[in-house]
Amino acid sequence: MAKHRAIPLGFMTVGEVAKKIGVTVRTLQYYDKEGLLSPSAESEGGRRLYTDKDLVMLHQIVSLKSLGFSLDTIKHRLISLETPTDVANALTEQADSIRERIERLTASLTAIEQLKEEVLQMQTVNFKKYADIIVNLQMKNDSYYLIKRFDDDTLDHIRNRFDKESGLNFIDRFNRLSDKMIELQKAGVSPKSEKCQQIVKEYWGLITEFTNGDMSMLTKLMEVGNIETATNAWEERQKMVNDYLEPALQVYFSGLGENPFEGME
Repeated sequence: MAKHRAIPLGFMTVGEVAKKIGVTVRTLQYYDKEGLLSPSAESEGGRRLYTDKDLVMLHQIVSLKSLGFSLDTIKHRLISLETPTDVANALTEQADSIRERIERLTASLTAIEQLKEEVLQMQTVNFKKYADIIVNLQMKNDSYYLIKRFDDDTLDHIRNRFDKESGLNFIDRFNRLSDKMIELQKAGVSPKSEKCQQIVKEYWGLITEFTNGDMSMLTKLMEVGNIETATNAWEERQKMVNDYLEPALQVYFSGLGENPFEGME
């Protein structure tokens, strides 16, 4: 009883505060240690004492924590959160952070669902291909459909030949040239035209860059690129490119006087 009489009117012990707000004594001790919320006074017997103002501050901490703010962020924001505008600005920042997390999680979920479909279509267990597919999905590379069409040797070549940055750069150039060919095709421009042949020259340059000069890879690339029936948007697009590219390449190779594809079945 003596200890209770030693507590001045208007003050509360750590246990009383913990009970009122619904946190543990250990949590309050941790907040004190981290400089987040220290008791306003101490009794003659050395007990930590809190005031109503401390209670309000603790309520703010608990509320902000439930909204997803980190303790470090709360620690630096408590002093400035004195007006509705201050609170609104802080919540806006937290909302933006949550939206970013939602976008990342949504992208990951979409990638996982797409990978599941690819796994079922492949009908074989190949974790190296799974890894390649998920990486390309995360990079938002629509050409990931190609991965399941490549054999292990070609995939090893790609892994050794390109890193993430150079791979994305290559895909970007490939897609831009494909877009130009589709535009020319839709505009009715002849594959023999100078404009088309310039694009074909760049396209063939990409192929030799991809193979690193190893023409033995052309057979595999022909197999991968041969799309008889498109099953998705990327394949439909690539089939359009192929229909225009094939005669254009014949004209290009005729001009060179040699055809690296001759004799390949």
